[in-house]
Amino acid sequence: MPREQTHLKWRLDKGQIEVVDDAVAEVLRGKTAAQRVEMALTANRLVRLRIEGHLRTLHEDWDAVRIQAEIARRMLLGSD
Repeated sequence: MPREQTHLKWRLDKGQIEVVDDAVAEVLRGKTAAQRVEMALTANRLVRLRIEGHLRTLHEDWDAVRIQAEIARRMLLGSD
């Protein structure tokens, strides 16, 4: 496939929510609905933990309530 076509295949815009590699799509097709939900929840937890660690490093003076509020704000930013 020419470089231009490859680039366009992976381009994200407002009409394209996500791009899944064919190999990843094949693996996901082999998962049950429960397994896919578990994967999504695990990914969500990982993101929350990474943001929490980052915030605790930057803002040692913040309490748990402030940290959780900032995690929520960052994860919800832009969602309607």
